[in-house]
Amino acid sequence: MSAPLGGDRLRIEATAQPGARLHITSAAATLALRGATAEHATYDIRLTVAEHAEIRWVPKPLICAAGSNLRQTWTIDLAPTARLVLREEQLLGRTGEPPGQVTTRLTVRRGGRTLLDQEATYGPGAPGWDGPAVLAGYRATGQILTVDPAYEATPSDTRLFDLTPDDGHALLAPLAGPATLVTATAPDGHRLRRLLNTAQAATRHSASTHSEP
Repeated sequence: MSAPLGGDRLRIEATAQPGARLHITSAAATLALRGATAEHATYDIRLTVAEHAEIRWVPKPLICAAGSNLRQTWTIDLAPTARLVLREEQLLGRTGEPPGQVTTRLTVRRGGRTLLDQEATYGPGAPGWDGPAVLAGYRATGQILTVDPAYEATPSDTRLFDLTPDDGHALLAPLAGPATLVTATAPDGHRLRRLLNTAQAATRHSASTHSEP
């Protein structure tokens, strides 16, 4: 969708009731654009997952066009037996143009306790965002958060994924809870997607292994 524009306020809420499985995606990429006002746009996502339910949030990439300014938040509440797969891909600028600015905040609570709370800002005005400690000059970044009670028995191992030296990097790391987080950076959306797909395949194998009796 060609939104949000500067000044827009978008909000999505979804709830998976007990035992339900909900898969949410999008038909095309989301394109954040400069609006008629200099005010930032807001994209707020709130997910609730009940006992023995699952939500898979896997939309197409978010493209932050030149001049855009977006603040995106996820607030996710999970029951202790709930499962979650959340995947995001962010492309900073379209081909041949400078990036827009985006701030993302992800807060996940499981059984009322905080499992993950992180924030990142990329683009013009964000200190050091393209330096070696953050994106190191790359223009595509993404992550996959997987929460699964199967990880309580055996946490996942930490793994680094590098397809070639020019393709970017991805890290699969266990969290302090039944969850894993894949974080990836790459030169473009195509190579970012390859990295995330490779890491996600490893995550699925790990979760299925841990769930075996």
